[in-house]
Amino acid sequence: MFTIQTLNKISAVGLSRLGEQYTVADQAENPDAILVRSAAMHDMEFPESLLAIARAGAGVNNIPLDRCAEKGIVVFNTPGANANAVKELVLTAMLLSSRKVVDGIEWAKTLKGGGDGVGKLVEKGKSQFVGPELKGKTLGVVGLGAIGILVANAAVALGMNVIGYDPFLSVDNALRISHKVRHVVTLDEIFAESDYITVHVPATPDTKGFINADSIAKMKDGVRIINYSRAELIVSADVLAAVESGKVAVYATDFATDDILGHENVIVTPHLGASTPESEDNCAEMAADEVKDYLENGNIKNSVTLPAVSMPRTGAVRVCVIHKNVPNIISAVSAALSETGNNIESMDSKSRKEYAYTILDAAGDVTEAAKAKIAAIDGVIRVRVIK
Repeated sequence: MFTIQTLNKISAVGLSRLGEQYTVADQAENPDAILVRSAAMHDMEFPESLLAIARAGAGVNNIPLDRCAEKGIVVFNTPGANANAVKELVLTAMLLSSRKVVDGIEWAKTLKGGGDGVGKLVEKGKSQFVGPELKGKTLGVVGLGAIGILVANAAVALGMNVIGYDPFLSVDNALRISHKVRHVVTLDEIFAESDYITVHVPATPDTKGFINADSIAKMKDGVRIINYSRAELIVSADVLAAVESGKVAVYATDFATDDILGHENVIVTPHLGASTPESEDNCAEMAADEVKDYLENGNIKNSVTLPAVSMPRTGAVRVCVIHKNVPNIISAVSAALSETGNNIESMDSKSRKEYAYTILDAAGDVTEAAKAKIAAIDGVIRVRVIK
């Protein structure tokens, strides 16, 4: 039996995938795993029983990743599960930034009581809400991951010229992009050519504040910037100055911060990117599947702290070792199993920065003595034996 603690309301569709051997509760003393959405975890004390945390969503800044890695707690996220929801909202933001729909709706409300004259008032006043069409304009997509690809392909279908930038573009993602999307090799090309720029990258030391006074100066006059990725990607003071001067026609974002609220030509939605029932179901399903496969089989997919390591079960017992990425640990683990009479039938091991993960399938039973020998190896963080 496994115990799963939920820190937020998790979709029942996802929880139903766990099965009868799982107990799910929002309060649990010694959970094997935690499912979370947005709850802050930095001040939480983690019990020794905790093996995994799965974030039902992409961002993991609410989770103390370094502390989890040091304790051998695998942190998962669900990349792509909410991609369609975010894509649709990005397209909405692009349209709202072009056609002054919200302003027009609010203005139309003021005509209430005009009687038969409303129609004439509409025709007289509608010119103040004129805006350009998307068709034929150039969209620059920064980041061609799950969301960026969907946005790029949808924009092609809308008749836009689309250019994309992603220095880490994977082969799988490249195959999913429309052949009409032109891949450029520098951000400066995006800045110089785009009528609209949408950003879809994580907030890292390299990307933080990359939309700033210097990058905006390289953009077209009247550019429209769409940020439905991370608030930290822009320098808000620089963007606001550019909006005020007219260099940036509109800035649209899903991240409300006090400094950007209430400004003309700044559109702020209240973090609605993944707020659809379909997205919540998709994220919960993926998170539940990740936790289930790790607890039952030791397989890791979509971890933000450890490498992806998965293999089919080939032996009677599986040994899972989280360890530092240093020399001789794998040979020491193998030797410890051999000394206690265990024959290794298959093995897979990968590293990610300073941490590594190794799975070994053994033919016979792995004793507590063998597990203790492995745990005592310098650099080993956590050992699990799955029978």
